[in-house]
Amino acid sequence: MATTKSKPQHSNSQPPTPDSQPPSPTPSLLREHAEQQFAHELEELAKADTRQRPPNWKLSPWAVSIYLLGSKLDNGFEVIPKYIGNRRLMEVAIATLATDRALLLYGVPGTAKSWVSEHLAAAVSGDSTRLIQGTAGTSEEAIRYGWNYARLLADGPSMEALVASPMMRAMADGKIARVEELTRIPSDVQDTLITVLSEKILPIPELNTEVQATKGFNVIATANNRDRGVNELSSALKRRFNTVILPVPNTIEEEVSIVQQRVTSLGRALELPAEVPALEEIQRVVTIFRELRSGVTIDGKTKLKSPTGTLSPAEAISVVSSGMSLSAHFGDGSLTASDLMSGLVGAVVKDPVQDQVVWKEYLETVVKERDGWKDLYRASRAML
Repeated sequence: MATTKSKPQHSNSQPPTPDSQPPSPTPSLLREHAEQQFAHELEELAKADTRQRPPNWKLSPWAVSIYLLGSKLDNGFEVIPKYIGNRRLMEVAIATLATDRALLLYGVPGTAKSWVSEHLAAAVSGDSTRLIQGTAGTSEEAIRYGWNYARLLADGPSMEALVASPMMRAMADGKIARVEELTRIPSDVQDTLITVLSEKILPIPELNTEVQATKGFNVIATANNRDRGVNELSSALKRRFNTVILPVPNTIEEEVSIVQQRVTSLGRALELPAEVPALEEIQRVVTIFRELRSGVTIDGKTKLKSPTGTLSPAEAISVVSSGMSLSAHFGDGSLTASDLMSGLVGAVVKDPVQDQVVWKEYLETVVKERDGWKDLYRASRAML
């Protein structure tokens, strides 16, 4: 950690267990961090990576892009894609992190902003855990630092009494700090970032000192443009970010591929005793979402009303995963129209009045008339 004055101390040691017994085995994690789940890929990429790496980066920008977008290495090892979409957007995001500019991933909900943020931090720093979750209640202490009040009252202000924030620890270690839902944070708290992003320092006026960022430090923030009551970023803060807008997938093939990959991964992680859904079932869910989202059927022949929700790929993943769980625990393990429809109705009908009208019209004008979709129509009618 680089500071002009003094340095907060952090300990990673674990307290001894009672009676000096060895610690209990760690239970299986419900969700591993990206650097844990894809540790083997990151290790193989590091071995194959001969390109120049920015200071304190675990991989070169080229290798980070391979990790995100997927490819087969020269030794035959296959890296699976974490992001399916526009390659140039990922290249711009990675290149931004190699400069002194912070990165803002922006777009509608469910476009993989948090997912991309986590994997970028994992590939660049080998650590995606320097995370600040933005909410209406996020305070300055979450971004700057807090105090251990017992020590503060006993000994007065000192580095030992200071509690470092994820931002401060990222600056100290030369890693990526992540700020989720930046526009949910109150505007005056957002502006706490200005000095960090422009001067690369975090003042500690109580101790007449400051923390200076080590090389490799940067910030990835995410924000979406659909939340009501968001706090607009000040022009001063906007200037300190390079913004990359993550769109919904351009083609149905891209969206189906995203949903299929994530559903398969989730099924393994949750150990669902269900069959991996057939591609046809995923295509039907994605088709419904894309048609309602765009307000027109895939063939362009029928105009549709759009519901109030975003109907993003993330929600499609949720619908199919929920269907898998239903089929596993209350069926024969094979995904049926009834299993799918249970999640579909909940995903589409957010407003019980307006969205109900939209959904019923879609059922009667599209689902009922489409070849091979009669099972979905019957399942939906049974629920309404």
